[in-house]
Amino acid sequence: MTQAEIKLCSLLLQEHFGEIVEKIGVHLIRTGSQPLRVIAHDTGASLDQVKKALCVLIQHNLVIYQVHRRGVVEYEAQCSRVLRMLRYPRYIYTAKTLYSDTGELIVEELLLNGKMTMSAVVKKVADRLTETMEDGKTMDYSEVSNTFVRLADTHFVQRCPWVPVTENSDPGPPPPAPILVISEKDMYLVPKLSLIGKGKRRRSSDEDAAGEPKAKRPKHGTDHKEPIPDDGIYWQANLDRFHQHFRDQAIVSAVANRMDQTSSEIVRTMLRMSEITTPSSAPFTQPLSSNEIFRSLPVGYNVSKQVLDQYLTLLADDPLEFVGKSGDSGGGMYVINLHKALGSLATATLESVVQERFGSRCARIFRLVLQKKHLEQKQVEDFAMIPAKEAKDMLYKMLSENFMSLQEIPKTPDHAPSRTFYLYTVNILSAARMLLHRCYKSIANLIERRQFETKENKRLLEKSQRVEAILASMQATGAEDAQLQEIEEMITAPERQQLETLKRNVNKLDASEIQVDETIFLLESYIESTMKRQ
Repeated sequence: MTQAEIKLCSLLLQEHFGEIVEKIGVHLIRTGSQPLRVIAHDTGASLDQVKKALCVLIQHNLVIYQVHRRGVVEYEAQCSRVLRMLRYPRYIYTAKTLYSDTGELIVEELLLNGKMTMSAVVKKVADRLTETMEDGKTMDYSEVSNTFVRLADTHFVQRCPWVPVTENSDPGPPPPAPILVISEKDMYLVPKLSLIGKGKRRRSSDEDAAGEPKAKRPKHGTDHKEPIPDDGIYWQANLDRFHQHFRDQAIVSAVANRMDQTSSEIVRTMLRMSEITTPSSAPFTQPLSSNEIFRSLPVGYNVSKQVLDQYLTLLADDPLEFVGKSGDSGGGMYVINLHKALGSLATATLESVVQERFGSRCARIFRLVLQKKHLEQKQVEDFAMIPAKEAKDMLYKMLSENFMSLQEIPKTPDHAPSRTFYLYTVNILSAARMLLHRCYKSIANLIERRQFETKENKRLLEKSQRVEAILASMQATGAEDAQLQEIEEMITAPERQQLETLKRNVNKLDASEIQVDETIFLLESYIESTMKRQ
């Protein structure tokens, strides 16, 4: 765990949950697993505060707990899961792209609340969608419920583990912490709910439809509440499935850039056919026959079987080896080599960074060393056709920045420089780790800059919000244009210009965060895939 990662986790926890949760979370990240009283003692927080903070972190899957032999419960922070909070906007946007506004709000609610029952999600999303509709229109629960089922069928949402119900009543003391279990077949099993109803709008006043003030309404006892049909069955967003989708999109985009749109559509079809059957950590997809791929191509895509076979042969013969041939049955069996695809994407990212930082000549040397594996300085000069002095300077620059490494091969045991070969090489894994560390630092800097910009203009932002609220209330009561203009003029021209500049800067910083996170995702995926193969 590097300092850059800890700092970024600290910023994310503070931004999402506040100071107390950030304090407890960062303490667990730094120290590892610890029991409740030790956490309270080390952080100086009260036992009640620590309990509440741990509840929040466990609810959002940021902390896990384990029961040790002596019955002591220890809590451990999941740093990688904390860093996933960077990607929340991307998860939500993906759900919107695939399942429209309803899917977007379902995933947003699950990410904001950590874990929720299906009935609670459906009701909340239906209410929110009804709020945005025209007067007289409402969102039916069944429509939201259908979208939820589709999300579960494609594994974008999954059930949380639950406490198993034991039939034998054991008179012994209860365990210090519940043991949660879930089977693979139940993970995406949606309970049969008959949710009948429509979304409700929030009333502007505290009076109900009968005109009775809220304070005078009789309080109904909790005993008369209807039992929740899916009580105890909680759902959460399946982030691994979203990552699988991001990886597939990156592969399809890379194939489109290298070849053409038809090739990318064939690869997209292959990935779509195997997205449920192939685990997210698998190095290859399931083998698919040419006939299966042909039948699964999108309707209206005019590609004959002969042309498809030519494209598949072309993809299989490509040096990048995104697609491989695994057999000849069924017109030819094809797989997508996910590990090699991630390696190619990570390498392209490194090449791009070298070109942007050091120029096109350094990028030429970098690609050359990647291609030839090991080269002496003289060979680099000759192959790259760059003068000796410039080549030496560029090689040392990349060596000092850890984009390259130097391997010594001595002719004699004394390692005398005159009798030793010095070979330049690129270790993609270590270069990717170095770049990933820098990306974490960049994101932390961007978040700090955004917070600074907002803090500096806090007074102006509050004033702008007050004016907008006054305008909205006056428009609702049917105020005249002259009155509205008078309220608008409360913000002067220089202040308005300052607000525009702030908005532009914050938007740039937000966009930069998302772009850096895309690089982080590619590098993390490549590192994870490589470590699993070793």
